[in-house]
Amino acid sequence: MRRSAKKISFMGCCMVLALLQGHAQDLHFSQWFNSPLTTNPANTGFIPDADFRLGANYRDQWSPVMAVPYRTMSIWGDAQVFRNRIENGWMGVGGVILRDDAGAGTLTSTEAYGSVAYHQMLGYSSLLTAGFNAGFINKRINTSQLKFPDQFDGHFFDAQLPTSVVIDQPNVTYFDMQIGLNYAYFPTNKMYLNAGFSVQHINRARESFFSTDPAGFDSRIPRRYIGFINASIKASDQVIINPMGYYTSMANSSEAVLGMNAQYNLKDDGDQQVIGGLYYRAGDAIIPMIGFIYKNIKLTFTYDVTTSTLKHYDGGFGAFEFALTSQGFYNEYNGNRRQSLCPSFKP
Repeated sequence: MRRSAKKISFMGCCMVLALLQGHAQDLHFSQWFNSPLTTNPANTGFIPDADFRLGANYRDQWSPVMAVPYRTMSIWGDAQVFRNRIENGWMGVGGVILRDDAGAGTLTSTEAYGSVAYHQMLGYSSLLTAGFNAGFINKRINTSQLKFPDQFDGHFFDAQLPTSVVIDQPNVTYFDMQIGLNYAYFPTNKMYLNAGFSVQHINRARESFFSTDPAGFDSRIPRRYIGFINASIKASDQVIINPMGYYTSMANSSEAVLGMNAQYNLKDDGDQQVIGGLYYRAGDAIIPMIGFIYKNIKLTFTYDVTTSTLKHYDGGFGAFEFALTSQGFYNEYNGNRRQSLCPSFKP
């Protein structure tokens, strides 16, 4: 047990040092499809069966191996506008705020973005969308919580020992931007397909807690590329199936997720549904999902079951995650829903 604790402490120390000298990976959710504005800004205002929506996400990671786990939270919202002013199209506007706490306040990241997208119908059965978001990222590090490899005395990390690491910018803020494209195809009222591609950190801002970079080191953020494809298939009046795939890469890291979920209608009016799904993140985790829909509110829960070698440290418990979404219609419809482009249980 003591040997394992020492190993975990050393791993944590090395991870923090890597964050200081390199680039931490971006905030991410297993339920990427329930964080639409960060997945692709072209999703802003792409709300097939509503006019506006609000959402929140919460992720708790590495609880078994850290006294204070990594926590990621977000709130977001978007809406359709100018639908009566643009022929066969509309605009989407929205915004998102994210926060990530790594450990006991050691590293904190706060991000705030505004999003804009333009949606244009192409004939009667397809839609093309382009969007962007822009905002600011703030990252802070609490140096009093840090211990470095040269403070390891052979048995323990001693914060009283001197260190060669000097952090002279523990609080940094920079501008960030993302662009994206979406294409949707809906040949019948029982099926639609959607694919998108986006690029984060277009401007490649400098991200470092040091005022100057070591020789040969580039502290600019690498661009992150995200692609996804999903579908909704109305198998019957009771069941909708949603298969999907997701891939992202950033510098030397990448992630691929495949899976599906199904919605089962409990009432004829579609106001009550249960959700079940299963996903696989390649080489990392199996992700079961459960949830429900009640009227215009959807709540889903996922659990990351670690399948990589990290399972020897976290016991297979990688993370759990909640996503809450609420959507609605403008008063101009007086309660009458407009026709949906996607399969829906709603009449």
